[in-house]
Parts: sequence; C-alpha cells; structure tokens
Amino acid sequence: MPKVAVGGTFQYFHDGHAKLIEKAFKIAEDGKVHIGLTSDEMLHKSHSIDNYENRRKRLLKYIKEMGFPDDRYEVTRLNDPCGPTIEEDFDYIVVSPETYPVALKINHIREEKGKKPLEIVYVEYVMAEDGIPISSTRIAKGEIDRHGILKKNIEP
Repeated sequence: MPKVAVGGTFQYFHDGHAKLIEKAFKIAEDGKVHIGLTSDEMLHKSHSIDNYENRRKRLLKYIKEMGFPDDRYEVTRLNDPCGPTIEEDFDYIVVSPETYPVALKINHIREEKGKKPLEIVYVEYVMAEDGIPISSTRIAKGEIDRHGILKKNIEP
C-alpha cells in the first residue's frame, strides 16, 4: 500500500491544489495520502494568509467534496518544508513546479541518512484562462477566481 506525501499552504483551495490532491490519491490507490499543511509559523507570503485552523477546515471540506474517504488521508502540520518525509517511510511525493526543489532537497537528505529516495511525481501548473498559472497570490489580488477565470481586465 503506497504512502504518498503532498504539501502546501492551501490558502485558497484552487484547481491547481485539486489537481495535486487528485494525483496523490490516484497514486496512493488503496494506500494513504499524507497532506502537509503549512503552519502559521512557517509562512512568508506577500499576501495575508488565513490561520492554520481555518485553512485546515477549508482543506478538509474540499477533500470531502472531492469524495475521498476519511480513512485514506491525514492532514498534518508542517513546521518546516520537509515535514515527516525525512524520517518516515514514504513511497511518493507529489509536487508542483514551485515545490519541486523541496522534493530534491528531501531526497538528498534521505540519501545522506541511508534511506531510499522518494519517487517524485511532478504535476504541472493549472493555467488560468489567460495562460498564466493559477495561484493563491493571483486570487488574493482579485485577478482570478479559484478556477482561473479572470475577474477583471488586467493591464498589460
């Protein structure tokens, strides 16, 4: 039974986040998905971020709406970018282009500790209708909604 790691801040649960989570569950098959949710202490973003508990509640709501059973996943607090992937046994880590360097770092540390590297599953960004990736920053700025639909005309 595969053990899959995926992580993020999940400020505005958007289509890019959904794609990562769906991929993690697909790879896990009958195994378990471990979703690391960035702690308040770890955040350094250019826009305001909701607190951990509110982001956790929204994340759980969306996972439930996606139809994944409660016993197939767990959400844990990430106090550092690597989380439990350094010490615990995982088979896969699902990453976006933004988090790919972290997966490389995790595997480097794991190899130094004599552990087998994680298989990195790379998931491309989901593009908004303007061809630019959907991101929580863009949603916070009011440029797009969580599905990548433009909310206003953006000056070039």
